[in-house]
This record gives sequence, structure tokens and C-alpha cells, in this order.
Amino acid sequence: PTRMNLQSIISLLCTIALLLAKDVTAELSNSRRQLQYITPWYEHHGQCDLVMMKDEIFADGLGLHMHIRTKIVGYWSYIQSVAIKLGNDILEIEGSSDPTEDEAHYWFNHKYQGDLKDVAGFPVTHEPSSNAYKRSFAIDLSSKYPGQNITVETYKEFVRVRFNETEDVYGNTVGILGDCKTGKTYARDGVTSMDDLVALGDEWQVLPYEPRLFHEPSHPQYPEQCVKPEDPNSERSRRLVESAISIEKAEATCGAALADPLTVKECVYHILATQDLDMVGAF
Repeated sequence: PTRMNLQSIISLLCTIALLLAKDVTAELSNSRRQLQYITPWYEHHGQCDLVMMKDEIFADGLGLHMHIRTKIVGYWSYIQSVAIKLGNDILEIEGSSDPTEDEAHYWFNHKYQGDLKDVAGFPVTHEPSSNAYKRSFAIDLSSKYPGQNITVETYKEFVRVRFNETEDVYGNTVGILGDCKTGKTYARDGVTSMDDLVALGDEWQVLPYEPRLFHEPSHPQYPEQCVKPEDPNSERSRRLVESAISIEKAEATCGAALADPLTVKECVYHILATQDLDMVGAF
């Protein structure tokens, strides 16, 4: 085939890949929400501090605030760190891309590697896995909500959060995660529906009147708006055309290591975006 025809074929394949990625996102959102919420290892919200969720009356008035700090990498961003405030305690967790480091990066009440046994009375466990890049922190909420916990996982520099999203625990939360019952995402007024991820990120950027959870500020801070991804949605196919890792290679890597079809799709989605085959170790 001619160069033009070959390029057209590649572009078509990449467009299909993008549609698959969007389908995977929707499928993951619908499936995970029924059991547990898991933030993806990367997203398209831009770079800034965001209100992931908050509930002033959580645990009989103790209160819950969860902020994420995202970092731009080209046309996508990832969660660089997460800060969770329960009552008067704040736990901040950050990832690291250095496999030789044998210590976790966390701040407890703004003190690096402070004495961490519990957060507002809820026990915390933290430990590395057999994978040098991977760590997890679990806040056990069982004393108030039996069987419930908030788990923060790090893989390289990436951070994600998982928890059972049940209405009796998180039914009053608001933030970028949206409505616990329906999964719909709303503006701060609680009425205006928002589907554009970049606009949603702008809407839920941490504002001056909200608690400052991170131990130090990072660019940008409101009123400066979130840093936008460098390319608009229409340019993402061009990015995939230039990808060094093919869909087939990503599928083979994920399929060899994982059994669950939905997890395989999620793995492929992340490898294509990050262009890193090692991302299979995150699942």
C-alpha cells in the first residue's frame, strides 16, 4: 500500500483504540461503582489540587475531606498525591518512581513520616508489596462502618484510591467523583450536570475557603486555573499514531498476566496512554 493508505489504516486503528478506551472507561465506571470505587491511574482533568470528595457530617460529624493533586504529562494527567482529612488528622500519600527506595512517602499532620497508627481513631496499615514499585495504605473504618476501608495504592509515581462506595457511608459526599447513587457528575451547585472532564476539574479545583490538606502548595493554586492538557480531544488519535507500543503488544502483555477481562481492558487502556508496559504491574 501507499504511504497515504498505510497512514489512513494506522489512523483508523488508533481511532478504534480511542473508542475502546472510552468504552472501557464507561464500563469500568459502571461495574466498579456497583462494588467499589477505584480511581484510574491516570485521567484528563489537568493539573491542580482537586476536591475528590467531602462530607462535613461523615461519621457522625467527624467530617471527611479528600483532595487529590494531579500532574500533567502531555495530553493526560495522573494523581501525584492524595490527602485525606478525618476529624483533625490529615494523611497525605505520594508515589515514587525510584524502585531502590525502601521507604514510603507520606506525611501525617504535615510531618514527613510522622507516627502513623491511626487517623482520627481509625487504624491504618501500610506496607510494600512484592513489587518494588507498589505500596498500599488502608484506613480501617470498621469501628463505625463495618467492613469498610479507604485504601490508597501507589505504583511508581502514580497514586489511586479505592473504597466500597455504599450509600450509607458515602451518600452525602460531593466532589469530582459525583453522586454516589447514580455516578453522575455535577457542578458545585449540585444541580448542573457536567460530563467534560477538563471542565469538571476546573469546577472542583480546591478553593481558598476549603481546608489546605497538602503539606506544601503546588502550582497552580486558585485563582490561577488548572493547567490544561496540551492537546484537545481531537488530537489524541495523532498521539496514538506516534505510539511506540501497539494495541496488540499491550493486549498480549496484559492478557499474559491478568485473568479478569475487565482488568485486562483497564490495563491495555493505561499502557496505551502511558506508553509503559510496566503498568501491567499496577493491576
